Amino acid sequence: MIAAVVNAAAIVLGTLLGVFFRKGLPEHVKKVLTQGMGLSTVLIGLLSAIKTQNQMVVLLSVIVGGLIGSLIGIEKWLDRFGARVQRHFSTGAGDVGRAFVSATLIFCVGSMAIVGSIDAGLRGEYGTIFAKSVLDGVFSLVLASTLGPGVALSGLAVLVYQGGLTLLAGAMAPLLTERTILEMGAVGGLLIVGIGLNMFRDQHLAVGDLLPAVFLPPLFLLFLS
Repeated sequence: MIAAVVNAAAIVLGTLLGVFFRKGLPEHVKKVLTQGMGLSTVLIGLLSAIKTQNQMVVLLSVIVGGLIGSLIGIEKWLDRFGARVQRHFSTGAGDVGRAFVSATLIFCVGSMAIVGSIDAGLRGEYGTIFAKSVLDGVFSLVLASTLGPGVALSGLAVLVYQGGLTLLAGAMAPLLTERTILEMGAVGGLLIVGIGLNMFRDQHLAVGDLLPAVFLPPLFLLFLS
């Protein structure tokens, strides 16, 4: 759990610094920074997505995952939850709900969250999560400078998500081979591309409804083999 705690703390610290620097930024600068963050997020996602060794697994995972997510209504649930967060934590310093949801998706979907948590739980190796903590801290600083203090709340989601994966690492280990983790990371990378596009496009991509896709590669790898 210590690795998840460090990661969450890095996000909160980065957010505090970002909110501090945000005060002196003109609106047009914030807009440009948001677009730059969008492009950077797209790049990070693409670097993970192109590592796939089985495009059919990614395709099937996204299609079936999107079907499951849309039937469950994950995106609508996230929107409602974000609105509730906005009402309870609104500070007049940005869209708290949007900041929370966007940051949570970015910090939790990637392969480093999965691999790092499993390493921490099985082998007590924290290197991957500590490296992710540094990246998330920098990312949260820039996100908070444009989206506001709501980014800090994603630290709680990271603590629960990565802490849960760490605790469940022993039970999940047989399913998470190196190839499986690679394909899960590729699917997650594709979703991160969607998150990045949402940062500077008027048309909203329902990335929330696609979240189940991240956990489907083990099933399709077993089926296709």
